[in-house]
Amino acid sequence: MSAQGAAHKETPKETFYRQFQGTVANLQEQINHLANLSAVAGERQDAIEHILTGISRLSNEVADAADYVPAYDQRTYSQALKQLTDQLNEAQAKFAPKSRFQFKRRSPLASGGDAADKPDKKNDARYMLPAGGQDRSSSPFSVTAAAAAGGSESSEHRDNLGNLPSFSTKNYNEEIAKGPADSRVRKPSFSTARDITLSDHEKLHIILPLSASRATSAGALTNMKGCIVDMSVPTRVCAGGAPFASLALKNISGSLIVAGHVDGPVHITGLRDSKVLVVARQVRVHECENVDFYLYCASRPIIEDCKGLRFAPAPKFHSADKDEKTNMWDQVDDFKWLKAEHSPNWSVLPEEKRIAEDIWKDKVPGYPGAGLDDILRTVGIGAEA
Repeated sequence: MSAQGAAHKETPKETFYRQFQGTVANLQEQINHLANLSAVAGERQDAIEHILTGISRLSNEVADAADYVPAYDQRTYSQALKQLTDQLNEAQAKFAPKSRFQFKRRSPLASGGDAADKPDKKNDARYMLPAGGQDRSSSPFSVTAAAAAGGSESSEHRDNLGNLPSFSTKNYNEEIAKGPADSRVRKPSFSTARDITLSDHEKLHIILPLSASRATSAGALTNMKGCIVDMSVPTRVCAGGAPFASLALKNISGSLIVAGHVDGPVHITGLRDSKVLVVARQVRVHECENVDFYLYCASRPIIEDCKGLRFAPAPKFHSADKDEKTNMWDQVDDFKWLKAEHSPNWSVLPEEKRIAEDIWKDKVPGYPGAGLDDILRTVGIGAEA
């Protein structure tokens, strides 16, 4: 090996590629293993939840790598994550009770013997990874920039039945309420919904997975108490999600709301003793008291009939794709304060009292041994915070 080759040091981009590659392979193996698990006592469901958590964590890592991963590779990573989620959904569909009448698609491989055992490059997330600068033609991770760029063309030849509009009447809100009594964590997929509506929940940690990105045409959270709601993953474009078109938060107390990205307006009414993180075009706050807002806002935030509000910029972990220079988080207009001096109803949250970046990244999504109340105390919510 030459001295130049020996002196080569792995770049952050190469390190991330290698780690992403390994994680995707591991998740792929877990998905393939689901069929071998028993549905009794929730063994298979626990494995599915573990996979969803892994995909969610990987989505966050992709977003966090925006500083050193080019935009093109970001898109390719996002495509791989979406493909991984689709594979999980397909695997789950195989375990669901079959209806009496079904339309079945004939496969050209049906009579192909061992051809069915060959890897499907179109549906394997590992084939969508960005090229790492070396020849991997014999590896399942082999991909070129041209192949990734041509993904949209090849998708025309894929069976798109899974993207047809759903007419399911599944009540995700009711499903959340009837979740397992021994756990406060809920991860509703919203995969067959058109919008996301959560209401009348208490003491729950609700985390929306990437599959909920199909339902972000609108969002609404109402009547929540002592909850943590994290909607960041399905609304983050760089992670393969889609921002909310609009969002409404109403009558929420003692809660942490990670609202994610919103392309349009956010209307916030009747919040008490809570903390809210949102990346949005416009934010309007009404009748709120003792609430901390962590914002990226492309226009001046507006408050009315509020008191005790504190504002801070959104953590970089959640706003890495935004220009800090266009963030107007601290240019708040109080429509009920017409005097020249500063409104007494809001202030800038001192830096030493802000939730640290590592807490947003590592603690808020949940960590081993921590329950709902532990996380709320960590961010300063609760009597013992």
